[in-house]
Amino acid sequence: MLEHLIDAHGILLRRDAIAAGSTDTALKRAVRAGFLVRIRQGVYVLRSIWEDADPVARHRLLLEGARQLYDDNVAASHVSACIEQGGPAWGLDLTSVHFTSLYGRGERSAALVVHHRGELLVNDLTRDERGWLTAPTRSALDTATMTDLEPAVAVLDWYVQAGLTTLDALFETYEHRMRAWPDSLRLRHVLGLADGRAESVGETRTRLMLRVARVPAPIAQYEIRHPSGRLAGRVDFAWPELKVMLEFDGMVKYHRFRRPAETIEQMVIREKQREDTLRELTGWVMIRITWADLARPEATVARILRAMRLAA
Repeated sequence: MLEHLIDAHGILLRRDAIAAGSTDTALKRAVRAGFLVRIRQGVYVLRSIWEDADPVARHRLLLEGARQLYDDNVAASHVSACIEQGGPAWGLDLTSVHFTSLYGRGERSAALVVHHRGELLVNDLTRDERGWLTAPTRSALDTATMTDLEPAVAVLDWYVQAGLTTLDALFETYEHRMRAWPDSLRLRHVLGLADGRAESVGETRTRLMLRVARVPAPIAQYEIRHPSGRLAGRVDFAWPELKVMLEFDGMVKYHRFRRPAETIEQMVIREKQREDTLRELTGWVMIRITWADLARPEATVARILRAMRLAA
């Protein structure tokens, strides 16, 4: 009988099972049999779906179940709204889902569900087919208040790059609404580090790494053109006066620019041909860094500075 109560997401609520005539004993038996997983009080998911889910998918399953439990008095917010809106998950704590009361009433947080109390105005809200969630500008700022610096800047960069908000809107909301909030000075610092041009978390982290090391500020998303004026390519960062350009290589980039039916190998070859063209047109040095290079910033910065000296 339980099979017929499971929704399209693979979720079953205890209240629905009980209302349909099932029992807690039957639910426990389904868990022991490996058919269901209890992901929080009152929320079950098909084990096959849960085991195949990555941390982001598991957060969304937990959020979906929790949204079904609560009425329209709350909006999905903070990290949960960020994930629902497609934002980057790197560095975020996905173990709990987050809600903000529409009426400024903070409830006691339950297991794996965090309730926030905060003023929500009309422009702070949007709605999808499952209910309320905070609008992009508010979601970006809320998320930035509750995570470390690099993930916070990456979230703000992503929202601006995705066209869901602007730096002006972020600053305006902060100035008018959030300056009196706890830890507001830290949020102001994070806002000052966002520029909205990074197309991936890796690019944001690269920019911050260069800033911390006091490397001269590069030009982001620098365009290189053929003598005819036709665009030859765009690099993540460039120092034209030093004749150096830098690309961050991550799987996100390869998948984003991969052409239909193109294999990864074909994509890599095409990227190599693109790099050769850019070097031939400019005579500049190309530096490529990866996630592994970001894990050893001192060595990576030394490599970049060495390339700058040689290019000069």
